[in-house]
Amino acid sequence: MRVLVTGASGFVGSHLVPALLGRGHDVVALTRDPATYVAPAGVEVVEGDVLDPDLSLPAVDAAYYLVHSMAAGEDFEERDRRAARNFRRAVDAAGIERVVYLGGLGNEERGLSEHLQSRREVERLLGGGDAALTALRAAIVIGEGSASFRIIRQLAARLPVMVTPSWVRTECQPIYIDDVVAYLVGVLEAPATTGETYEIGGPDVLTYQEILTTTARILVGRPPLIVPVPVLSPGLSARWLGLVTDVPVSVAKPLVDGLKNRVVVTDHSIDDHVRPELTGFEESVRLALGEDSVVESQAVEA
Repeated sequence: MRVLVTGASGFVGSHLVPALLGRGHDVVALTRDPATYVAPAGVEVVEGDVLDPDLSLPAVDAAYYLVHSMAAGEDFEERDRRAARNFRRAVDAAGIERVVYLGGLGNEERGLSEHLQSRREVERLLGGGDAALTALRAAIVIGEGSASFRIIRQLAARLPVMVTPSWVRTECQPIYIDDVVAYLVGVLEAPATTGETYEIGGPDVLTYQEILTTTARILVGRPPLIVPVPVLSPGLSARWLGLVTDVPVSVAKPLVDGLKNRVVVTDHSIDDHVRPELTGFEESVRLALGEDSVVESQAVEA
């Protein structure tokens, strides 16, 4: 199958492209700057920007949409909206019959954060075109290169004591990057998933406090002391993260705002079509940290 990957150079896309190649698919990578994208052997690279209203796409059998604009600052919702509309028009013009999108978990009836609302709006916009949309919804993706996991890792390594908002008690169902890719490839190869929406997650449901303490134990050999307080707003929390991690406040704020939402799989219908062997949270963290766990542990203990 000839497949377009939008966001091929990003965290998820950079793992998806080799997996598609390994399954025998022909991959076309869309990137704003082909000169800076080091494509795996056999990948066709085309130039294109989803924010360009005149975006043109090549003829393919299916397209993955793995783009978001959180790093753009406060107008990320508008940028995401424009990008989705431009992509949908380009997909229709190219006659592409199927789109696969990775969005976010969360119950709309309980009030989603701006970040998760934007992900859900993008899902609706992509689904409004001629192409059939398969949407996957996930919580935190664990892996090197994930902005969410970078925050978790740096907090775990650098802070023996954390004063945190009450969101540390919110439940989350993280998933390892290789398992996300297995689902993304799996729905492409399962025709019955065309036009459907599925929730995906790893085998473990944890609070954010458990995520932080488990990561710290694996990384530095001891859990931090976490003191939840009810008064830290998302803005203050994001600025605090900006001081103790290298994640930009523009990225941290929408992520922190989303921590109020319980993001746990409630619909397991994906199991009827794709059932990868899922990676437990502790093993996911160990795989994501790799040798960094040794390096950072030595640095903290020194």
